[in-house]
Amino acid sequence: MSILSVPMDNTPPPSFTCPPPQRSALREAALAHLARFGTTRQGLEQVLLRRVARWAQKAQRAGDCTELVAEHAAKLHPVVAAVVDDMVRLGAVDDAVFARSRVRRLVRSGRSTRAVQAHLAAKGVAPEVRDEALEEAVSTLSAGEQELCAALVLARKRRLGPFALAPATPDEGEASGMARWNKALGVLARAGFARDVAQRALEMQPEEAEDWMDRLRAES
Repeated sequence: MSILSVPMDNTPPPSFTCPPPQRSALREAALAHLARFGTTRQGLEQVLLRRVARWAQKAQRAGDCTELVAEHAAKLHPVVAAVVDDMVRLGAVDDAVFARSRVRRLVRSGRSTRAVQAHLAAKGVAPEVRDEALEEAVSTLSAGEQELCAALVLARKRRLGPFALAPATPDEGEASGMARWNKALGVLARAGFARDVAQRALEMQPEEAEDWMDRLRAES
């Protein structure tokens, strides 16, 4: 059975008790997913492959031959790829558009550049597309300023540095103050912020921090 013999209409092959998904059904599933969620080429492909996998599990539970089910599921993989290619050609899937939108959202939620890069990589976005999206995320801010703003967003969420009721400083002269300072640095470090960025954010005065927040909000 060649790839071309995989049925493209809605007539299920008679050899299966549980009808496998046809190209038309996979296309409908792709459009339904894209109507609700933004995604990448890899993301949409994974959604459709999971649909194929669910059919294979259901068919096996229904008593269909495991080997035949696995063979047919494998032959549906290029059909899935073709459906995804259709969505890309239609402009419904665009990794660059997805990356720019997701970067803006993540920066405004307090994610570091390192965390953003990891997130986009997991979504299948190519390195050059990730870099370009990060450069364009906040057009009025440099990469360093964008990173500082993201650190301040996280500091505000966690009530650290200029947003703390009792800001910790490394020169308080008390063990408890140093402990709180190191704890605050640790929060930002675990989020992927470099020490110099974290230290600058934590040492910033509240008025200056709010000015940076206003600059970031102006880009929304």
